[in-house]
Amino acid sequence: MEVRRTAAVKLDVPDERRDDFHESARQFRHCANRAAEFCWSDRSYTECVTTNTTARAALYDDLRDETDLTANLVQEAIRRAVHAVTGCVERWKQGKRVSQPAFTSWSMLYDKRSATFYRNKVSLSTVNGRVECDYALPSDSPTPYERYVLSEEFEFRASTLQYDAVDDEFFFHITTRKYDSDGDDGPSEGSADTEHQTVLGIDLGVNSLAVSSTGRFWQGDDYDHWCREFEKRRREMQQRGTQAAHNALLRLGKREEAWRKQYIHTVANEIVAEAVENKCDVIVFEDLTDIRERLPREVAPRVGVPTPVRVRRV
Repeated sequence: MEVRRTAAVKLDVPDERRDDFHESARQFRHCANRAAEFCWSDRSYTECVTTNTTARAALYDDLRDETDLTANLVQEAIRRAVHAVTGCVERWKQGKRVSQPAFTSWSMLYDKRSATFYRNKVSLSTVNGRVECDYALPSDSPTPYERYVLSEEFEFRASTLQYDAVDDEFFFHITTRKYDSDGDDGPSEGSADTEHQTVLGIDLGVNSLAVSSTGRFWQGDDYDHWCREFEKRRREMQQRGTQAAHNALLRLGKREEAWRKQYIHTVANEIVAEAVENKCDVIVFEDLTDIRERLPREVAPRVGVPTPVRVRRV
């Protein structure tokens, strides 16, 4: 039985190397979107590319020429796009409405070769060579990093580097895996019918629009900004009090409703793509009632960092 754990570790990134990470993430998104464009077909799901080897053979050389990313980061970007397209194809087969995946979030995947672990720091590949970052670990012990990453029972898997724009901080979400044949690590998350399935947990509205158990953040900055803009325009039209302003107010309401639906639709697609990318069978939206009081002691004292979630696959 497979058991996965994710430990979110804050990184102490040297000031002079922060731009290297930002540029690397920009180029990583470029590769993922180029790959999604290549793999996607609006005509039929049978024309979509859902095999990593096919996409890599067609795109790898061009993307290496177009970017300064290392070979492993280019391959991970292609793999991310293929997984996202594969998830869309599965929903398309079921008659559900889908569209070409688009990657906009600040996120990079690191495998064993592009990330080198030391006890108190990690070395990560960027467009400008490797960057060594110390861990900013909480004082409470044992931390999730100590329990899972340093444990000989767990092996390192592809992990995700995320940037929190609100606090201007970098977090490395380290994914580990072990095979538990005894089942002595407690029950898995989810209901009885999902006990032997891989679960992606989603928290909504905790300092972010959403955050997944894999450590990916969906920030609500743009959403909040445009909500304020719509509210500002509504107040201006209401103050005029004319029939023309009233008609314009009705049209604005329809545009705002359409914009909100599209924004939520985009985030929902990205959550599904995250589940497909991590081979999750079920997406579980957490019960957030009294979440601050229910956070376990092992979680770093920063609301918004996900609790390491146990997931199982038979």
